[in-house]
Amino acid sequence: MNPIPSTCPVCSQTMTVTRLHCPNCDTAIEGRFALGGFDRLSPEQLAFAAAFIKNEGKLNRLERELDLSYPTLRSRLTELIRAMGYEVGQEEASPPVAAQPAEEDRRRILDELASGRLSSDDAIKALRGSATNA
Repeated sequence: MNPIPSTCPVCSQTMTVTRLHCPNCDTAIEGRFALGGFDRLSPEQLAFAAAFIKNEGKLNRLERELDLSYPTLRSRLTELIRAMGYEVGQEEASPPVAAQPAEEDRRRILDELASGRLSSDDAIKALRGSATNA
């Protein structure tokens, strides 16, 4: 069985699936059918998507399999995302690292936890530096 061509060989526009056929009972259905984002991909993009999925999205494994650099893989992934009709996400800023309490404060927090004056959730927050007053 041949893969579905995604673009017209004459004018290069996107092809539309208009007929489905069951080879078992010979039933045919005609209409306009969408195949999803994968129908927009070139054979090369489909091969890249298959390799990406096979490697569980781990670009370091994909680098070895395809013998391509990380920047090239990122570029191909960006092209794939856009070809499927999605927006490429912007880099998310890393959350700021909370300041750790001083050793004296850490001991006080643990003492309060041990005596029951502080809940375990509050102690964790205080130890991570996300609580202002423990």
